[in-house]
Amino acid sequence: MLIGVPKEIKIFEYRVGLVPSSVRELIASGHRVMIQKGVGEKIGFDDAAYRLVGASIIDTAEEIFATADMIVKVKEPQPNECRMLRENQVLFTYLHLAPDPEQATLLQASGCVAIAYETVTNFHGGLPLLAPMSEVAGRMSIQAGATSLEIKNGGSGMLLGGVPGVMPAKVVVLGGGVVGTNAVRVAMGMGANVVVIDKSLERLYQLDLQFGSQINTIYSTIDAIEENIRDADLVVGAVLIPGASAPRLVTKAMLSVMRPGSVIVDVSIDQGGCFETSKATTHEDPTYIIDGVVHYCVANMPGAVPRTSTVALNNATLPFVLSLANLGYQEAMRRNRHLLNGLNVAHGNITHKAVAEALGQMYMPPEQVVGAA
Repeated sequence: MLIGVPKEIKIFEYRVGLVPSSVRELIASGHRVMIQKGVGEKIGFDDAAYRLVGASIIDTAEEIFATADMIVKVKEPQPNECRMLRENQVLFTYLHLAPDPEQATLLQASGCVAIAYETVTNFHGGLPLLAPMSEVAGRMSIQAGATSLEIKNGGSGMLLGGVPGVMPAKVVVLGGGVVGTNAVRVAMGMGANVVVIDKSLERLYQLDLQFGSQINTIYSTIDAIEENIRDADLVVGAVLIPGASAPRLVTKAMLSVMRPGSVIVDVSIDQGGCFETSKATTHEDPTYIIDGVVHYCVANMPGAVPRTSTVALNNATLPFVLSLANLGYQEAMRRNRHLLNGLNVAHGNITHKAVAEALGQMYMPPEQVVGAA
């Protein structure tokens, strides 16, 4: 198979679909790999490193899209990239289609086979290709929140961990999954007073065992959320429903009870956000203020640390890339139900139920696509 890796074009996005070690594995399995010139230069993977393992260096993304059998990316394709996709071409990347009907329409029009990292599952019911970036984003959410609390950024001027004689900040984490757990870990390590809210009693029990009396675990209700954000300095939105839009847990009316200078970090913004007032921002202009509350809603948070993020992502995606390349997408998905769950769009059809429901579109079961070998 001929595999292509174009350079990411989203603002301040330097992550790479395949690192040189991943390319070497693919070439050792008999595949050819095309890498766009300069794709990894910002994060220490120069063209020479790719040439050394046998990749071809291609000048433009247009050449890669025009000839590759499979495109491996990181972020969702931008509109001009969607228009370069072809019938039967496999696209393997993050898609986050639920809040992005334009992208879904363009992918459908292309006739491509679009597989989303964020809906591939595993035997434990987890999301193995989303988890590495969730770990990064969860840890970064506290770092970003602490910076946003600084007075120059519109925050209240609160130091997250306090100092002797001064109370630490209160951090409320909405959601106890991978993002939330990593946010809790860092916030606790920085000395904050941490509350985590989740609707799963089992998950709260696990967090209590993991962190003990250093955190407070609260069952999620509207009252519980409103009560705890009232005196919070930092609120992290870390809720995910695979493939679907994030639930809106904090309304604009609820935002009004928060203190001026407090901060929200919406890690769920890729799926539309869990705060009613959230709108996607970029690393170039990451925050805005509504009702005195600083909003940090960067849609590609792990892109701020692209070297770490790229290596972590490749560790998770490489086995799936190899399977798709070795077997072809249909056979690979027939053999692996968890990879089949990643199929979001194929030949003009929406093939993930939660995505179809979020977009109000017809749903085609992915088995129908895979079964038509």
